[in-house]
Amino acid sequence: MIQRYEDLIVWQLSRMLVIDVYKLFEKNRDFDFKSQIQRASISIMNNIAEGFEKGQISKDNKQFINFLNISYGSCGEVKSMLYVAEDLKYVDEIIAKQLRDKCYSLSQKILAFIKYLQKNDKPKQQ
Repeated sequence: MIQRYEDLIVWQLSRMLVIDVYKLFEKNRDFDFKSQIQRASISIMNNIAEGFEKGQISKDNKQFINFLNISYGSCGEVKSMLYVAEDLKYVDEIIAKQLRDKCYSLSQKILAFIKYLQKNDKPKQQ
């Protein structure tokens, strides 16, 4: 049973993505780009955590689903920025593709989790 957001696979995978993004762009001197892709990756992880925590006091999953939707969108933003990184030669094409694949896999898991929560959006027992 899921007790904490740290137990969620999507949160664990998003945490690993943050590490990958930070390491990949650690020495990048385009500070605006670096900041944006780092913030977008952190947004994935933090919105899962925030939604889970706020969902604990809700009667349904709507609020949590909303935060997961934001995470899903941020995942798309990271994927898009990886194309920019590749085009600007900030990263090698193969590395960019590998990281986009991780983002795609994570976004599909977030989407599946959203659909699961929508199907199981029953009032919680008091």
